[in-house]
This record gives sequence, C-alpha cells and structure tokens, in this order.
Amino acid sequence: MKNKSLSLTIYPAIFTKKNDDGEYYMVDFIDLKNCSTYGKTLQEAFYMAQDAMGLFLDTETSYPTPTTDFSKIKLEPNQFISFVNIDMDEYRKKFNNKSIKKTLTIPVWLNQLSEKNNINFSQVLQEALKEKLGIE
Repeated sequence: MKNKSLSLTIYPAIFTKKNDDGEYYMVDFIDLKNCSTYGKTLQEAFYMAQDAMGLFLDTETSYPTPTTDFSKIKLEPNQFISFVNIDMDEYRKKFNNKSIKKTLTIPVWLNQLSEKNNINFSQVLQEALKEKLGIE
C-alpha cells in the first residue's frame, strides 16, 4: 500500500446570514486573515468557502494553527461557526496543474536507448515522481 500524505485541511469559519439586497451568507475564516467569500445559499457558501480556502492556502508554505477554542468569539444572532475542510492535494491536482520545464542529466547511453524506443521523458519522470511520493 502506498503512503498517502495527510492533506485534509480544516479551519473554522464564521458564517453570517445577510439580508441586505436579498438573502446570502458571508464567510470569514477565523485563522486565515483576509480570506472570505459568500454564497447565495448555505450550500453555495460552503462550496465557495472551500474554494477560497484552497486558493488562500495554495501558495502558503506553512499553515496557521486552527482555532478550536471559540469561547472568546462573540457571535451575532445571525452568525454561526462551522468547520470547512479541503483536501489540498486534490485541490492542487484540479487547479494547479500547470507544467514547468525542468532540466535533468542522464548518461548518454540511456538517452540514446530511450530515444530509440520513443520514450517520453516527461511522462516517465511524472510517473516516477508520483510513485516515489505515493500519489495515485
């Protein structure tokens, strides 16, 4: 069995039901500064929250520690706190699949044999890296 990295990320967010100019839900993450979004329905707000969190965390090198003690957070009657989760590995596969050029060095004899057999170097490298990292 391949090793899988634990990429499920969970953060609490404050959901606020708004009624100005129609009903919608604002979502503000407690631990992700300036990470917020909204949705017309509660279901859409959760979906948009996952997307906003993925976009926010995609460029981060380390993640903040999620708040678990909500005793000091004062909520309005139209607010509630819920955890939002996202699988960052899946998010990156779906949205961050841009290719980049890498330079590598292999022995001449291996290069000649590979070219003679029409081996796609990029494909082999991707497959080898995924196997090495335990990514399916």
